[in-house]
Amino acid sequence: MDTERALHRVGRAWHGVLAVLIGAALVAQVVLVCTGGDGDPGVSVAARLVRTFSFFTIQSNILVLADCAVRAVRPAADGRLRRVLRLDALLGITVTGLVFALVLAGDSHPTGLAWWLNLMFHYAAPPIAVVGWLLFGPRRRIDLASLGCALVWPLLWIGYTLAHGAASGWYPYPFLNVTDLGYAATVRNLAFVVLLGLVLLGAFAGLDRLLARSRWTGGAAAVPPGPVVPEPRAARD
Repeated sequence: MDTERALHRVGRAWHGVLAVLIGAALVAQVVLVCTGGDGDPGVSVAARLVRTFSFFTIQSNILVLADCAVRAVRPAADGRLRRVLRLDALLGITVTGLVFALVLAGDSHPTGLAWWLNLMFHYAAPPIAVVGWLLFGPRRRIDLASLGCALVWPLLWIGYTLAHGAASGWYPYPFLNVTDLGYAATVRNLAFVVLLGLVLLGAFAGLDRLLARSRWTGGAAAVPPGPVVPEPRAARD
């Protein structure tokens, strides 16, 4: 019991610290954009802000921030939206780290504050978030309905990215630039990313079941398998 309580406290602290770090990085990113330090001076501040929040990286970090904030305050909170948020945060930040390391890092050379923000968004947040899930759970909350719902956000992002690019001529990543690559190559690249996401979702579901059988079940946050049932207020608080 003492070990479980200690793990519970460490988990809340872990997620709270990550939420603060990502929140500070997002504020700094907005300041950087508004002051023209993002290296795109020929575009209005409003357009630069839209572009900033169009990046999969930024949206993934926002999801992790929201998820970690809930985990820090109410770690046992449950429900369909809660499960999908957790899964999308985990999926998005993992894809962010992998795609940046494997595809984008070689062409990225930020300096100054942008270097630190790049470090936070691409190198620090992904492993910290994934390790936090592995260590603290919660377990047994990845079901078929949550897996299906978790695909909505990435698919909406793909549709938005292509539509926004067609209207503005701007694309967030070189491997999605229809102007330079054409639609065939862009769709092929997107298919690889979608396949990666599906593989990761399957891996998360498998790991979730495997870890649920071990003694590291996320402490009091672990719940038995079954339908989503909102927890009593006393249990959540």
